[in-house]
Amino acid sequence: MATAVNQPPSPPPPPPRARRAGSSWWYLLLLVPFVGTLWPPFYAKATPRLGGFPFFYWYQFLMVLVGVAVTVVVYLATTRRRAGR
Repeated sequence: MATAVNQPPSPPPPPPRARRAGSSWWYLLLLVPFVGTLWPPFYAKATPRLGGFPFFYWYQFLMVLVGVAVTVVVYLATTRRRAGR
């Protein structure tokens, strides 16, 4: 039978960092592309055309680009805030 070895107690874990109240507002921007494509009857039409493409197609492609841009903005805004602490 093995005996317990007396080990010094481990130090307590550091307290959790307090979240800044303003940082959560940046994440709401991520809803923009989602809401923009949430209701298809809004963009399910052929006109106006852009470069020969119906509105339905170029609007969805635009929302992809908007989603990328919003994601970059939110990422940069939240990581800079964390890095600055």
